[in-house]
Amino acid sequence: MESIYIGILGLGTVGSGVLNTLEKNRAIIEEDLGSPIRIKRALVKNVNGYGHLNIPYDLTITDDINDILDDPDISIVVEVMGGIHPAKEFILEALRRGKSVVSANKDLVSLHGPEIVKTAVENAADFMCEASVGGGIPILLPLQKSLKANQITEIVGIINGTTNYILTEMTEKNMSYRDALTNAQKLGFAEADPTADVGGFDAARKIAILSSIGFRANVTSDDVSVEGIEAIDSKDIQFAKEFGYVIKLLAVARQQPEGIAAAVYPAFVPQDHPLAAVRGAYNAVYIVGNAVDDIMFYGKGAGSYPTASAVLGDVLEIAAHLHHHTTGKNAWLKENNPAQFMDPNFVLSSYYFRLIVDNAPGVLSEISQCFAQDGVSIKTMWQRGNLEETAEIVMVVYPAGDTAIQNVRARLQNLNCVREIANVLRVLGESGNDER
Repeated sequence: MESIYIGILGLGTVGSGVLNTLEKNRAIIEEDLGSPIRIKRALVKNVNGYGHLNIPYDLTITDDINDILDDPDISIVVEVMGGIHPAKEFILEALRRGKSVVSANKDLVSLHGPEIVKTAVENAADFMCEASVGGGIPILLPLQKSLKANQITEIVGIINGTTNYILTEMTEKNMSYRDALTNAQKLGFAEADPTADVGGFDAARKIAILSSIGFRANVTSDDVSVEGIEAIDSKDIQFAKEFGYVIKLLAVARQQPEGIAAAVYPAFVPQDHPLAAVRGAYNAVYIVGNAVDDIMFYGKGAGSYPTASAVLGDVLEIAAHLHHHTTGKNAWLKENNPAQFMDPNFVLSSYYFRLIVDNAPGVLSEISQCFAQDGVSIKTMWQRGNLEETAEIVMVVYPAGDTAIQNVRARLQNLNCVREIANVLRVLGESGNDER
């Protein structure tokens, strides 16, 4: 069979991982593929300083995208440069020229996936992006193929390694949020500006992609409500432990007859739930289908080699399509296929409240009335640590809708006896929609 030539956009952490993994595993890759495969050209910002890669063959390093686009030998373009622009323009132009594309770019796919897939199909090319969600975890292709016979009703993911590392450190080592974040930055798990991770925005982009594929409707990151972990305190971690939970940043998407709901938020996860065991910088995606029931995918969610594994998996899938002349047949995202979103009040959830209140008679009664006025029932309540003039009240309420919970919060804030609403978190698995 003819050789497969690749053009790669970016030789940073992921790009160099792709190059090294291809060389390391070349024998088994080419044996499986049945033809030689090599990276012919690489696009970088500055062509100097890549001698350390020890490339065993002539790889042309360029700062001109046209060197790749104009090369008739290159049939697959790998985009690992990141960002929206100029990555989007480079990808679309490569597809228009009939070159298939593999991308690890969650930002781009979560916003412009349908347009990119449409362009690929129109030009008999493939577009694949397994590495855009979950690093080395194979999840997008199983959703498209292995689970295709299912009606997917729920996707729950721990899909940001930075926040999971931070919360694991807080849980297992009793660290403060600030100290755990500093550790994550020292180890390279968190950026100098960690907002995208700790604010939940990275996870929102990934759950948008998962939802679009799993629910067969276009969900963008703009459709996902987002809460981060910045407000999580060591006290919340401790209360979670005492009550049989761990706190995780979850990306959650549900599909019901009323529509789709997608959100990212920190939540109490029961200690016997499979997601509770996901530690450190690892990721996991938990899926519920009406045939397969519950299934979970687990692995390293980031890093040079795990991500390279996913990228090269897509490359080999496309290479097989090229050999069989079947590229451009999979419109796995479609334009003009908007998702129908459900009213937030249809999404019922149990909640944890932690309040700092006056340590005085009648306070519990006033607080209880705030919940009762919207029909929110208190499941359990504890008063902890009488601190002279103030006390800490912790409670878990039965499943309620978003409006009811917001009304309760507003009433609590207006009570003179409530000094602070220290935190309000959801509780996974205690939902009025599906008690499982």
